[in-house]
Amino acid sequence: MYLLLLCFGGLAGITTVLFGFGGGFVIVPLLYTVLTGAHGADTGVGHAAMQIAVATSTCVMIFGAAMATLRHHRAGTLQWNDVRPLAGYIALGAIFGAVAAVSLSSDWVRWAFVIYLAITILDAILRPGFMHTVASEMRPMRRSATATVGVLIGSIAALLGVGVA
Repeated sequence: MYLLLLCFGGLAGITTVLFGFGGGFVIVPLLYTVLTGAHGADTGVGHAAMQIAVATSTCVMIFGAAMATLRHHRAGTLQWNDVRPLAGYIALGAIFGAVAAVSLSSDWVRWAFVIYLAITILDAILRPGFMHTVASEMRPMRRSATATVGVLIGSIAALLGVGVA
């Protein structure tokens, strides 16, 4: 069991480094499978397995994001003027996502995760910029766009335990 967790933890790290995403996409299904396998799908833990997996992934993501933010801040590569306006909206979205995660059944959260995973894979394949370098200039967003994007990022991250880029 521990060897399996170690291998999947390594896979999560590798996919995150190679693609910029992947940790939550590996960890959430793994934890869900381990929890339902170890405790049974019809137990209390089994019924909450998806929420437990998402919460665990979110905790790991928060720690990793904090470490990456600190590293980029120290290196001077973090554009705080772009980040600051989003922070409060992301926190608000995280509250919405957490409330949704505990309010919805595990089946709903699982299907939302599967749909988001499919969308992310399609985006990675079809969007210029992931597979090919595209020159673009960042422009500041309007306040309404900042609010919408921030709440969406926080909601998805808290509901599904995955990063949103």
